[in-house]
Amino acid sequence: MAVDPGLDFVVDKKDWARTRFVECPVPELGAGQALFRVDRFALTANNISYALAGDALGYWRFFPCEEGWGRIPVMGFANVMRSTHPGVVEGTRCFGFYPMSRYLVIQPGAVSAAQIVDAAPHRAGLAPPYAQYLPTSGDAVYAENREDQILLMRGLFMTSFLADDFLAEQSYRGARSVVISSASSKTSIALAFQVKHGGRARTVGLTSPRNADFVRSLGFYDQVVLYDEIASLASGDPVVFVDMAGDGVVTAAVHRHFGDRLKYDCTIGATHWSANRQHGTLPGPKPEFFFAPGQIVKRSKDWGPAVLSERIAAAWTRFCNASDAWLHVVRSSGREAVERVYQDVLAGHTHPADGHILSL
Repeated sequence: MAVDPGLDFVVDKKDWARTRFVECPVPELGAGQALFRVDRFALTANNISYALAGDALGYWRFFPCEEGWGRIPVMGFANVMRSTHPGVVEGTRCFGFYPMSRYLVIQPGAVSAAQIVDAAPHRAGLAPPYAQYLPTSGDAVYAENREDQILLMRGLFMTSFLADDFLAEQSYRGARSVVISSASSKTSIALAFQVKHGGRARTVGLTSPRNADFVRSLGFYDQVVLYDEIASLASGDPVVFVDMAGDGVVTAAVHRHFGDRLKYDCTIGATHWSANRQHGTLPGPKPEFFFAPGQIVKRSKDWGPAVLSERIAAAWTRFCNASDAWLHVVRSSGREAVERVYQDVLAGHTHPADGHILSL
């Protein structure tokens, strides 16, 4: 039976709009390795954030390739095509962090019914959660009819769940409202859903005129405000700012409007990746980057991994069910589709309700 050759979608690290496909042989396995064939993956604005933080947070190191080029990580499902590791069975289907490629070789370290951990040397020092491949047979969140939603939103939801948990643990620093930029992004939507469900603070979404009607239609935000109307927000009560946009102008406007009533600036994303992120000296608290894997480690110690998994699964089910009212899954396959969707996502031309599922 003919086997498709290897195929990688790579981007120029200095010019992300410059891309190409690289054909290569099907990888050979050494002792104790496993070969995944990537079935399909999701591509969202969050993946562009991985390119933005490629050097700072090591995202380029996950899937090395030739000098000057990078493979942007995506959330995907893949099947074990071949294995020389006694604990990894061929045919096992796993959710995890993959490149936009046809194949991926991993070097399993810890293996259990719940996870297969890639212990390849180039992963040393990188965030452990990203090295975990979750067999569907042992995954509490998995449902076959929800694979597309899992690809599109599980990773984003995890970040939002942990960010809300981080803030709620501190009683939102005494804030009455959580102001969220890039309110139409799926990570922001998930965070607004969590804050709204918790009932401990109001949700305020900042968005563009193009996406305002969509954001209002969700029902997860108590108030929706355009970026150029930030000064119209009530400034008397304390607020927390969760920055998904990474836009210096927006950040400065929020800080200057709220001043010392801004109790915390939690920086997560950079959906406005082409915007100038410089904002000069700001009144109020210094922006602090939220690194979700750190909160996973903390809560695993606080609650134990089993309880953490149960809480995430319950929250995910609520959010996933709610997404049926607004999420539109768009499936595409082949080189042209991958290139087209990537360029649309990069340029910010996709509709926020669309969730793109791709396959090579």
